[in-house]
Amino acid sequence: MAEHTPEEIAKVIKPQFEETDLETLTTIITRYYEQDTWKANLIFEEESFTLLQNILEEAGELPERVPYDKLVTTEFAKNAVK
Repeated sequence: MAEHTPEEIAKVIKPQFEETDLETLTTIITRYYEQDTWKANLIFEEESFTLLQNILEEAGELPERVPYDKLVTTEFAKNAVK
């Protein structure tokens, strides 16, 4: 995903979103792209968790923040990388 433009991604996934026009789909994907949503690293790092909480908070969907170490475990992803 990170190696392609939002326009390229939108064209490829368009058949899965028949009710959404290509321009809207491209806008949505551009937002994800600008937020650096697609990571090459499988480990859900604290920086990514903070970004997710920022996005959810700005959308009014996060009533309170949760500490990274209380919610996230990276054990399985680290084993998968091995």
